[in-house]
Parts: sequence; structure tokens; C-alpha cells
Amino acid sequence: MPKGAFNGPLERVNDCCWRIPKSYKQGMLVDGLIYADDQLIEQIRHDQAAEQVANVAFLPGIQHASLAMPDIHWGYGFCIGGVCATDPNEDGVISPGGVGYDINCGVRLVRSNLFYQDVKPHLTALVDELFRNVPAGVGRGGKYHFNKKELRRLLGEGPAFLRDRELTTDGDLEHTEARGYLSNAVPDNVSDRALERGAKQCGTLGSGNHFMEVQVVDAVFDETAAQTMGLAKDMVCVMIHSGSRGLGYQVCDDALKKFRSVPEKYGIALPDRQLACAPINSDEGQEYLGAMCAAANYAWCNRQLLMHQARESFQTVFGRTWQKLQMNLVYDVAHNIAKFEEHTTGGTTRKVWVHRKGATRAFPPNHAEVPAIYRGVGQPVIIPGDMGRASWVLVGQSGSMDQTFGTACHGAGRAMSRTAAVKHAQGRRIDKELAAKGIIARAQSWRGLAEEQPDAYKDVNLVVDVVHKANLATKVARMRPIGVVKG
Repeated sequence: MPKGAFNGPLERVNDCCWRIPKSYKQGMLVDGLIYADDQLIEQIRHDQAAEQVANVAFLPGIQHASLAMPDIHWGYGFCIGGVCATDPNEDGVISPGGVGYDINCGVRLVRSNLFYQDVKPHLTALVDELFRNVPAGVGRGGKYHFNKKELRRLLGEGPAFLRDRELTTDGDLEHTEARGYLSNAVPDNVSDRALERGAKQCGTLGSGNHFMEVQVVDAVFDETAAQTMGLAKDMVCVMIHSGSRGLGYQVCDDALKKFRSVPEKYGIALPDRQLACAPINSDEGQEYLGAMCAAANYAWCNRQLLMHQARESFQTVFGRTWQKLQMNLVYDVAHNIAKFEEHTTGGTTRKVWVHRKGATRAFPPNHAEVPAIYRGVGQPVIIPGDMGRASWVLVGQSGSMDQTFGTACHGAGRAMSRTAAVKHAQGRRIDKELAAKGIIARAQSWRGLAEEQPDAYKDVNLVVDVVHKANLATKVARMRPIGVVKG
């Protein structure tokens, strides 16, 4: 992470938004807008993520503004929490750095008919069973193997491919963003090396900030929306955070290598080579989009299989089928993705490619892409926090369409680097600190817990407050962790 504070201008727009004017740097096509309150903006000033917001404003075809959510922190090319929309009819570009290495990293929430008093006596056994049953850790494979032909079908079809193996249901698909399927996927654009890396990793957590958590709903703020989602106070849920594993990483890496000379080829001047991009309608742009969409479909399959293994673990511990435990998917949201969507900007309705890098779609009530069951309340927005505090469910609001291309934040956002977090944890037992709070944690290594300790993250409650006050999404329920599985 580059050292040093952001020295550019940050002009207050309102209580929840700050502007980097396009006059800050010659070549910026639009302003930068950062969503934050007074407390968060002081943290944001202390690293170079805001500089990345300004740099994204150079991208050809960018519409409205270069945006950043309140969980903003430094990333590759785009900041984490960065959002921009580009119009293919105005020479708009696609940038792998605006999607990220872990393509369609995302979160899904599963509810149950169990309440805290039902689970508390079995919590240690449950977390141990999840840790045994759910593969986690760097490079680790799982029990679901696909040959090359099967893998290409999976990349093309998403979780619907798993129907024949009875590993998904129509209800699961209905409650997954885009039904877990991007039609622009071109499996043949995915390299053999990426296929090799993904062949045995579908249904695995991975490492880093990925997790599986057992959570309890500890507060409800919108009874109508909570009832629509099947959530109630003290109910036990499972939250799953993972992405496209080695396959998605390889797709991004392959694209970045191919894109090194592409901006120069098309006469595109960039302030940061990590923003390497290609016109959406170019051969290079279309090749990446086909591979990116295929990797996104893979990620949805990965989370589907992770959920299946969580259901199996609950069945083992509680002696009832997951159907009798009513372990139904509430929703699955994607981060790290680019999607072709219709938005109104500058008084004109147009179809644009919305890059969401560590950001979550937050469509409002009555939007055609919100599942019918949620159309009256808005799309569920799932915002995980750290493993010691809380996570949130919200619903998208009209302000997201007016301000952020239908987008909210995706998490709490890091407050310190992984290296700094490990240094901060020296001499400590993070698992015992969590146990003192009633949270059972299991991880493959001490370092994994050290990197992800609660102190490494911003307070998710502050981040969610900004999203709520800005009318991007409104609060439905807060969940506290009671069991954590990490890589």
C-alpha cells in the first residue's frame, strides 16, 4: 500500500459526500465523489485511495463521476469501494482493475428456523463440523471435481448447471443476483491455466477476508423487510463470503498481461498503468468481458456449493434435513464485477458498463431486476463487518439510482494493511479474544486470524450509517457473529 496522505482537495457536498473536483488533475473527465461522514473522511485522507478515485476519472467514456463508497481503501488500479460507469457509445472502456482479481467475490446470507437458544449448547460442535466439512485455506481444493468439459458448462451456465447433481434448487437461483448467470460468458476465453486452477476449487472458501460465519440477528430496524426476508430477532443465520478462487485470479492476471500495451494502441492516456483498459467494443475488451462473465458464473457456483456444505453440517449437528431447518437462501450479492445496466445520467437513459470494485448492487423497490418476492421492499444489500462486531442487511433505495448507479458499499473496509495487522497481533491469541466475546473461531493458521482481527477494519456500523443517511440503502437487520470459519 503506498504511503502518505491524500493532499488533493476534498470539498464537502453534504453530510455524506465529498468531491474531488475534476480541476484537480488535467485529464480528469468527471469529478470524484466519496461517500463518507466527518469521522470516516479523516481516515480516508490518510492513504492514497482518494488519489485512485481521481485517477479513475481519466477513463474514456466515464459517466457522471468516479465514485467511492464509505468502505474505501487502497486497491489495485481502482480503490476497493470504487465504482464507475462507462458508455460503449462514447468510446467507453472496460478495466480489469475496476473489477478486481477475485472476480465476483460476493456474499450470501442463509436463514434458518433455529434461534440462539437452540444453537448455543451445540455451537462449538457446529463450528467444528463446519471447519471439517468446508475446505478453507490458500490453494486448497474440495470434494467437487469437474473435468474440462463439465467446467466449461459450469462457466457458461452458472449454478443452474448444478441442478442435475441436486446441488441447487429453483429457490436458490431465484434468490441469487442475476440468478447466478451472466449471459455474456464465453468459457472458451478462459485460459487452460485458469481452468486448471479452478477444477478442484469450486466449493472452497480460500483465505484472506473470506469466511463462513454463524450469526444471530440481534436487532431489527425494518419489520416489513425483515419479514419478507424471513428474518427475526435472535434467529440464527449463516453468512458466506468467497469468490472465484484461483480461476478468477488467473482470468484477471491473463487480462492484465494482454492489456499492457492496449491503452497506447488506442491512444488512451492514463495516470496509472494499473488502470490498463480497452474499449468495450474492441476485440480485447470483448475477450476480457467474456472471460470475466464466465469467472463470475464460477463464483456463484462456488458460493452455492459452500452453502450446500453448510446445510450438510447443520443437518449433521441438529439431526434434521436442511429443508426442515428451513435453511433458505435470503440473497446472494456480487462484488468485484462489471455489469451492463440501464441508468439515467445527464438527463439521458443509456446502457452502461458499471464497474463495482468492492461494491454491492443496491437496486430500489419496483426495479425489474429485483426478484419478485423483494420488489416491494427493494433488493437485499448484505454488508459484512469484521468477525468481532457485526454484519448488516439493508435494502436498496431510490437514492442509489440517482447517485451511484444503483450501488452501495460491500463491507466495513480495512483500516490497516495485512502486514500491519499481523504486527499488531504479535503476542496475542485472537481466537481467545473472540472466545471471550462468545465467538468460536476456527482458522487454518494464527496468521489468518491475525490479518482479519477486528482492529484491522473500520467500524461497520459507521459505514452503514453513511449508506443509510445517503439513501443508498436502508437498514433492515444487524447480525452479530457467534461462530467463524476462516482460511
